[in-house]
Amino acid sequence: MTDPFDLLGVARRFSLDRAALEQRHRDLSRTLHPDRYVQAPPGERRMALDRAVAVNEAFRALRDPLTRAEALLTAHGLSVGDADRPSQALLLEVMDLREALDEGRRTPAKVTALLEQVRARTKSEENLLAAVFDGETPPDAAALARARDALVRLKYFRRFEDEADDALDS
Repeated sequence: MTDPFDLLGVARRFSLDRAALEQRHRDLSRTLHPDRYVQAPPGERRMALDRAVAVNEAFRALRDPLTRAEALLTAHGLSVGDADRPSQALLLEVMDLREALDEGRRTPAKVTALLEQVRARTKSEENLLAAVFDGETPPDAAALARARDALVRLKYFRRFEDEADDALDS
């Protein structure tokens, strides 16, 4: 995929102004809307459609902190696939959280408390990512490694949040 930051013309940072990002997406979508190219030659129509699809994909990537962090790491040449192994401590922590969730499923207050705890951890990981990617100087190798580790933790916390939200919904 093309660099979503370049495609949308926004700064390569973790902290993005959500309203400005949405406005940029709307502006580009309006410019590239297929209805504007009805009378254009087929090749030009296809290029506009392809670019509109790419803009939508870039917007989806950047509006979510998890995929935004992945895009930033990728832009710095780091692999962010499932090959990144979580630490033993993280696995044990998530296992404990899931056990607590299973025990508290019938008590919405307990599930809510767990969810708030994990959301605080999620916010902490997002703050770490912002510290790495929002500075004036490009991150060094050690900072990128910390960011990759934060992304791994963020993925696990996001999955737990989804499970806890499902438990609250049922």
